[in-house]
Amino acid sequence: MPQIPEKIHELTVGQLSARSGAAVSALHFYESKGLISSRRTSGNQRRYSRDALRRVAFVRAAQRVGIPLATIREALAELPEERTPTREDWAHLSEAWRSELDERIKQLNRLRDHLTDCIGCGCLSMDTCVLSNPDDIFGERQSGSRLLVERRRPEQREPGS
Repeated sequence: MPQIPEKIHELTVGQLSARSGAAVSALHFYESKGLISSRRTSGNQRRYSRDALRRVAFVRAAQRVGIPLATIREALAELPEERTPTREDWAHLSEAWRSELDERIKQLNRLRDHLTDCIGCGCLSMDTCVLSNPDDIFGERQSGSRLLVERRRPEQREPGS
């Protein structure tokens, strides 16, 4: 992994990419989503402060455990600008995500345990289908093939439906 001399306080997008392991396109995407920020030089080139390295690592670690980018952005917004997230920051923010992760683990375990049944059925509309109807939440409101109609976006519905 390329080392960046301590005297360099700003990184080019290429340096940030090489050091963080994130593709340049990913860094541009993170910036467009407000996860990292840069300043522009007089030649309109991006320059990232050194704390962007830790922020990118933070984003990538959170993504690996399934945290949505919007949630990551909210978490990073709690930190002061131009400050590298610390181990304590990560501990505090990740604790807030614990219940969400526990629920995802529960759903994935249920999916794993029932996947064969679901694929064997093929209809994805069983009362207890863990993919399309976990815990029969739709069954409380209605039953039957209306489940498929309800899922269509309004612009996809046929006229008169």
